[in-house]
Amino acid sequence: MSATHRRTELLAGIGAEVRALRESRGWTQRTLAEASGLSGRYLAQLEAGQANVSVERLADLAEALEVELTSLFEHAPGPQQPVIALLGVRGAGKSSVGRRLAARLSVPFIELDQLIERAAGLKLAEIFELHGEAYYRRLAREVLQGLHLVGGAVVATGGSLVNDRETYHLLKRRATTVWLRARPEDHWNRVIQQGDRRPMAEHPEALHELRALMTARASLYAEADHTIDTSSLSIDDTVSRLAATLAA
Repeated sequence: MSATHRRTELLAGIGAEVRALRESRGWTQRTLAEASGLSGRYLAQLEAGQANVSVERLADLAEALEVELTSLFEHAPGPQQPVIALLGVRGAGKSSVGRRLAARLSVPFIELDQLIERAAGLKLAEIFELHGEAYYRRLAREVLQGLHLVGGAVVATGGSLVNDRETYHLLKRRATTVWLRARPEDHWNRVIQQGDRRPMAEHPEALHELRALMTARASLYAEADHTIDTSSLSIDDTVSRLAATLAA
């Protein structure tokens, strides 16, 4: 193992330990930053394993957390778990596939849109209605930047994330991206099977609009690291194929 690799693992371990101690106390990053005298941005980088931390800064953190300095080194860094981001429009299976893949990999499952709703204190429909798409995009980027992904995760993204080039590039830097591709009819039927008949009832041209939307986004989704065609696959089969693709 190279010195650079050992240093990367050490920083990741320290960041994970600091985050675990902070969360065990129910503190936000801002609370710990104020208590330790560190900036919020620096603390976020440290917890993500990206900060070039000094012993003096670690001592400040240990004092704020009321632990021994050596305890911050107790989180032994093991092999890095993968970070997988699932792309696709509604009905792609990002949530169902994502949950089962995360369980298979023993990593957390994250719904990005749920975190955006929590950050805004609003439902997605209300975000768009009250603040517009630009506000949603900004929140999506901020939430993604703040995600702690050192220990691995499976992330289900919003269907429109690929339209924001800056956020999409950030996602591709932080994760292995996978497009769950299917035919428009498959997306449509999956939404209906979930018990949601609103698309059909409220928008007679909804299927036509879905086809147009998928066509418009196809080239963006195709930039993903991997593409899995799920049209003829069950959820379990999709998870198995995806796991095999990632392992290869």
